[in-house]
Amino acid sequence: MPDIKVVAEVAGRVCALPVQAGSSIGDGDEIAFVEAMKMEIPVTSTAAGKIKSILVKIDDVIAKGQAIAIVET
Repeated sequence: MPDIKVVAEVAGRVCALPVQAGSSIGDGDEIAFVEAMKMEIPVTSTAAGKIKSILVKIDDVIAKGQAIAIVET
């Protein structure tokens, strides 16, 4: 099956990563939280599967549209 890139919808700082590589996730599950404008905005999975890799770490500053994780479907 194809790998899906999960991307951030906003620019900001990664403040939480509630999942790890190897975790099973569902469509819509939270992969990361990005702090932007004093709010924590969730980055959610667009597909169910298994986290193949997480491409960021806590306190990384990310851009809008940047890949956060890869999900193996």
